[in-house]
Amino acid sequence: MKRGILFLALVFSVSIYAQNQEPLFEKEGDLVKATYFHENGEIAQTGYFLNEKLHGEWEMFNEEGVRISTGEYLEGRKTGKWFFWKGKELKEVDFVDSKIVSVTKWDNSKPMVLNK
Repeated sequence: MKRGILFLALVFSVSIYAQNQEPLFEKEGDLVKATYFHENGEIAQTGYFLNEKLHGEWEMFNEEGVRISTGEYLEGRKTGKWFFWKGKELKEVDFVDSKIVSVTKWDNSKPMVLNK
C-alpha cells in the first residue's frame, strides 16, 4: 500500500521530496496523511490519501517553509479553488474535475481597502 501511495504522490505532486528525507505516512481514520520534505528538512508538501488517491487539502511549501500553494483533491482530482503564491502575486485557480475553469491574478504590491 505504501508503494502505491508513494507512486501516486510522485505522479501528482508539485514538488519533489528530498532524497535524504523519507516521506512520513500516518494513518488518520480512513485517511493516510502524507508529509514530504525538502533536503534541508523543511516540509515540502502535506496532504491526505483516501483509497490510494489524493484526497482533501494539500499544501506545498518552498525550502524556507513559506506556503506556495494550497488546494483540494477529491478522489485524485483537483477540485475547487487552488491558490498559488509567487512573490507578491497570488493566483486563484478554479478547478472542476482537474480541469481549469478560471484563473484570477491578484497583485499584493498595492494596498487594498475592503468595505464591509
